[in-house]
Amino acid sequence: MSSSALLLRWEPENPEFWQNTGQRVAYRNLAISIPALMLAFSVWMLWSVVVVNLGKAGFDLSKNQMFWLTALPALSGATLRVFYSFLVPVFGGRRWTAISTASLLIPAVGMGFALRDPSTSYPVLLALALLCGLGGGNFSSSMSNISFFFPKVKKGLATGLNAGIGNLGVSLVQFVVPMIIGVGIFGALGGGPYMAEGVADAQPIWLQNAGFIWVIPIILTTLAAWFGMNDLADAKASFAEQAVIFKRKHNWLMCWLYVGTFGSFIGFSAGFAMLTMTLFPDIDPMTYAFLGPLVGSLTRPAGGWVSDKLGGARVTLWVFVGMAITVLVVMQFLPGSGQSGNFMGFLLSFIVLFALSGVGNGSTFRMIPVIFLHEHTEAAKGRGEAAQKQAVSNASMESAAVLGFSGAIGAYGGFFIPRSFGTSLELTGDVHAALYFFIGFYISCVLVTWWYYARRNAPVPC
Repeated sequence: MSSSALLLRWEPENPEFWQNTGQRVAYRNLAISIPALMLAFSVWMLWSVVVVNLGKAGFDLSKNQMFWLTALPALSGATLRVFYSFLVPVFGGRRWTAISTASLLIPAVGMGFALRDPSTSYPVLLALALLCGLGGGNFSSSMSNISFFFPKVKKGLATGLNAGIGNLGVSLVQFVVPMIIGVGIFGALGGGPYMAEGVADAQPIWLQNAGFIWVIPIILTTLAAWFGMNDLADAKASFAEQAVIFKRKHNWLMCWLYVGTFGSFIGFSAGFAMLTMTLFPDIDPMTYAFLGPLVGSLTRPAGGWVSDKLGGARVTLWVFVGMAITVLVVMQFLPGSGQSGNFMGFLLSFIVLFALSGVGNGSTFRMIPVIFLHEHTEAAKGRGEAAQKQAVSNASMESAAVLGFSGAIGAYGGFFIPRSFGTSLELTGDVHAALYFFIGFYISCVLVTWWYYARRNAPVPC
């Protein structure tokens, strides 16, 4: 590791250091982290758009099989996040960002080759869906890394920008892939198109482009991370040192709340296109699928910014109230009982859900560093300046680990939401059972937020 890549002194809470040195370095690392995370989200959510085009490319799968393909990347991504949460202090942010970004080449190239041939077996497709989880894992390490670079008053905005613009990768993949699979941009190198036989208006489709299109951006971003980012000596910690968060009650409470916010965002992102295709078969889901994730991504930085001003707990509380009400509204537009449903009402209600989940993503991540700084500084009161300084350092390390770990647990929503839709449809013929379950969960999140963080005399006001 070159000496210029490793920063031996890092004091973002020192105003003079921040103004003279820290601000420039922190924002440079953030500027590289954002596109790296955006690519990670694009690869993670590839199957959400590929799956609705499999039939056009000659693949013959059932709806339940396709719901599995949209759900598995979230399952593996969430599991990888558990481990990725702790790797930045072990390997260094620059090194791990470069390694984890380069790993995205595995599913991108693998899908490129597999999707050229409609005889590719379903187990191979399942394996590739699991490998796309490599993109999901990156979020936890990315958020953990960026949190080290910024002072407390900037953490909400910085993590909101990193996650919010990074989340745009979901919209990016759902916008780009439908266009790119209709053009043979890679020539002989990418392979020929699939053309359905015996269909009068059949169009050639290069579904393999959905994987190949990300290869060059991944390589360029990996190089930018390796040569342009920094490792922080102060951010070094072993897994054992970080594992103390498993004893922290607020770690588990924030995991619960983040399942409600980010779990909703990524779960609806993964399942919305398939859900639309199932409930409204006359609608082309890819015409609209990117809108919800786009809105949710754009509102995430706003959630962090507003929470910096008003307090994360207050914002989070009202987000969950709004989400519970909005799910009830969604149910009014569903087909059933002889009614064809109202697609525009369904779409607009889901866009509101995405917007609220984005605000909640920003507000919950704003809460975490404030909670742990409060806990540690309260414990160090009256023990001298050295104890206070150590408390700030411990709070920074623990909150970074919790940011990553809660991101891991929250990502399981990306598995359970599509599977809930699929299971509800299979058992009852509609999705009402799944939606009632979501409402109950959001109400539990309202109660947790109010009791621990938002009420008068809450244990940890934030």
